[in-house]
Amino acid sequence: MNRIFCGFLLILNYVAVSAQQDSIYIEAEIKANQRQITVNQDIAYTNISSTDADTIKLLNWTAAYKTYTTPLAKRKLEDRKSDLYFAKSHELGSVENLEIKIEDKTVSSPSTDDENIFIPLSKSLKPGEQVKISLQYVIDLPLQKFTGYGSDGKEWMLKYFFIVPDRFADDSSQERYYIDIEENQSPGIYWKVNLNIPPNYYSQSNLKEIQPNYFEGSLNRDPEFLISENNFSKIITRIDGEKTEIDFGYHLDEAEKQNLEFYLPLQLNFIKNKTGFLPEKIFISEKFRDSEDFTGIDDLKFWKFKYQLFSDAEKTDLNYFSILSKKIVEQATIFEKRKDHWLANGLKTYLEIQYIDRYYPEKKLLGELPENLKVFGFKPLKLLYASDLKLKERYGLTYQYIMTQNLDQPIGESFEKLSNFNANAISHFETGSLFSFIAEKMGTEKFDDFISEYLSKNSRSHTDQKDFIDQLSLASGYSSDFFDPFIQKKNRVNFNMKRYTKSGDEFHVKIAKNTELPIPFKIETQNAEGDVKEFWFDTDDSKAKKIYNIPQSDAEKIVVNSEYIFPENNFRDNYLYTKGLFANTKKIRFKFFKDIPNPEYNEIYLNPRLNFNAYDKVLVGLNFRNTSFFERKFNYSFTPFYSSGTGKLTGSGGVAYSFQPANSFYRNLDLGVSASHFHYDYDLTYRKVSAFASFNFTKNPRTDIGRSLGLSYNFFEKELNPLMEDTEYAKYNLWNLGYGYADRSIIHEKSFSTNLQWMEDFQKISAEAFYRWEYAQDKKVSFRFFGGYFITNKTKNNLFDYGISRVSNYAFSYGLLGQSATSGLFSQQFILAEGGFKSHVAKSANQWITAVNIDSHVWKWFNVYADAGVYKNRLMNPQFIWDSGVKVKVIPDFLEVYFPIQSSLGFEPSFKDYGSRIRFTLVLNFNAITNYFRRGWF
Repeated sequence: MNRIFCGFLLILNYVAVSAQQDSIYIEAEIKANQRQITVNQDIAYTNISSTDADTIKLLNWTAAYKTYTTPLAKRKLEDRKSDLYFAKSHELGSVENLEIKIEDKTVSSPSTDDENIFIPLSKSLKPGEQVKISLQYVIDLPLQKFTGYGSDGKEWMLKYFFIVPDRFADDSSQERYYIDIEENQSPGIYWKVNLNIPPNYYSQSNLKEIQPNYFEGSLNRDPEFLISENNFSKIITRIDGEKTEIDFGYHLDEAEKQNLEFYLPLQLNFIKNKTGFLPEKIFISEKFRDSEDFTGIDDLKFWKFKYQLFSDAEKTDLNYFSILSKKIVEQATIFEKRKDHWLANGLKTYLEIQYIDRYYPEKKLLGELPENLKVFGFKPLKLLYASDLKLKERYGLTYQYIMTQNLDQPIGESFEKLSNFNANAISHFETGSLFSFIAEKMGTEKFDDFISEYLSKNSRSHTDQKDFIDQLSLASGYSSDFFDPFIQKKNRVNFNMKRYTKSGDEFHVKIAKNTELPIPFKIETQNAEGDVKEFWFDTDDSKAKKIYNIPQSDAEKIVVNSEYIFPENNFRDNYLYTKGLFANTKKIRFKFFKDIPNPEYNEIYLNPRLNFNAYDKVLVGLNFRNTSFFERKFNYSFTPFYSSGTGKLTGSGGVAYSFQPANSFYRNLDLGVSASHFHYDYDLTYRKVSAFASFNFTKNPRTDIGRSLGLSYNFFEKELNPLMEDTEYAKYNLWNLGYGYADRSIIHEKSFSTNLQWMEDFQKISAEAFYRWEYAQDKKVSFRFFGGYFITNKTKNNLFDYGISRVSNYAFSYGLLGQSATSGLFSQQFILAEGGFKSHVAKSANQWITAVNIDSHVWKWFNVYADAGVYKNRLMNPQFIWDSGVKVKVIPDFLEVYFPIQSSLGFEPSFKDYGSRIRFTLVLNFNAITNYFRRGWF
């Protein structure tokens, strides 16, 4: 009966609706325990271009799941997600049995392997003319785990699977592909969808439900449908007498539902006052909830310990405000995700900032964690500057973090080119901060009125970025004139407060800006009682230093753009004191923990250090440095150690400067000098002094490919005992010139490096290539190739030879626990370098060496390995060597143990000293561990 009724409605309303706008009518049949959907569909298609159309382009984005070579699959690999790449054929998706009619005339059905279907017309469709397209097809849905859309036969989450016309391509021949960035396919369409679903199942959608399982309405986004055995919750609110229904595509526990019933009216009322718009219906899928919730407020869990930053009610409030604000902004007008992302995301973040400013003005970034985390009654986090930061400062801090690494991107960059981190840091946080900055300058009420009016005027049309920027400029009294050029490039804008003078009751503050953009700025003054006054100033298109007058006689501190309200390059020159020893300069502060830097001070971080080697034994030290969580251009680090094994002082230190041009062919050029002094044998010290230049080329932020060039000079001075004086080097100079290429892709990881090294007695060149292939999910095989050749070799010992099973750490660059150990546990430490053999098949090569190392996954933590190579020493014939064994990955790439089995020496487990032949790797480099987990985000 329902199908007859819906069919009648389709026929009755077809002519009326399609005459008004493009429309799509769908009847879809879904059967229990199947991932297949049978579709009958009518499209009323209008030529909205200014020229005649000879073809119609339809989007068949189900084809994105058809193979592991599609743009979607490649995008997932960039995000280090290999589920789709390794999916079985029956887990993928496709469209089958497609039949197309245009005005009831059958046309030749194109291939459904393509995401873009081009249908030729028998006669040209003039601008404004409409044509009816009828489709019949079957959708084989992919598993839901790949993108959150699809089915497991028990639940169906439908979005981007129906074939629709493309309403965003500037050119009808331009192809668009689905890459799971919440693209908009065909907005502004009037939809009628009748779902024939199994008994005892329920359906939900962002479309209005006219009858059970029958949905109708117009959307600025694409429709989505959830079919499930669960009848999930919905909450109905009334704001200013108008009803808004919120449907949840997942289970709400009782506490969460009670919190939402309290917070939702408050949130929706706030958003409506800011935007002037609320939709009649909001559908929140589980995927959307997880991707748009408020980041950084989750409980911290470690082993059996759990620490709450925010209360459950606060988390519910912040999470759902973030979710709702994004939903409502997206439904207010039509955005094209690739181009308009910053506008939609920036407005959403602006609403967040305003909401926090209203209801959480004093809430801290770390919430209650500094109070709740106690160690023997002591609250260590209370010592951190991070514990004093306000929650709303998170937006500026996130941008600062990525900018200091020179990995930020222009706001106006196409969304699919943004790295995952920049999708938040740039598209959301930086843009939202800019909107908040402009709003504060022009007045938030005036800004809100502008947004409300603009969204109302453009509620059914595609947003025009240029028109938005132009209208904002007029509304702000031209205070936002800088916005258009600002978003088109990476910015390094900086306001530098040089100094002040005082005349009567006024301060005359000299400020310079490093850009010709007419960017306004805010000055705040604070007196001894903590009273704050604000002053706004406009600037012109000049970089010249200018004097700004501040009428406040009792100010003790002057601040430019406080609380990171504008995305500046450097906040350290935004503070001046007017009284005391540090007038016109900064105070010095010592910190005992790694922290977010406080730009108000010259901070020196004092961090305890604990290290170990076989000769110094336990090393207890204190590190002095000026960098913490954020990178700085000028860096220094000095660490004096007390050596418990010798009772003497040792240590290391260095200074470096990093050049980081915003737009160049290189990302950074680091120049520096360093020195170290430790023991390399019992009662024998070494001193190392280095000067280096490291050049890192600019990388695509969405790839794991990096290229670098390095040059270094090292001077070594070693203490020698009397027996060593004739055969060892007490002093030597070492030069290195190297190039490196690395592609850390998840499936095909590869790298290449080459190095030229020389000193007075030798010159040698080497090359290394590495390839690791993930041939099945979580199963990998790796190949490493190494070749080294002495151009000349006049050395008096084997110190500088190529290592075969153990490297000679003559440059003191490897983290060996026992530098000179020849027996015992420390001698069993393995470094994958040079020959890379795990068995002691030979010692070293003083003429040339080639080697290949193979490593393959077998089961769980277990790998097998094999090494083979040829080496030659002077006055000897080339020698072939090999070994093999089992590797146990305790912590992959960081702690691994090698058990040799068979080698050139024989069956090694049969040897009496087999225990001493077992090798292990140990990587204690925290930066290496951090970079490992950053992959896919930077």
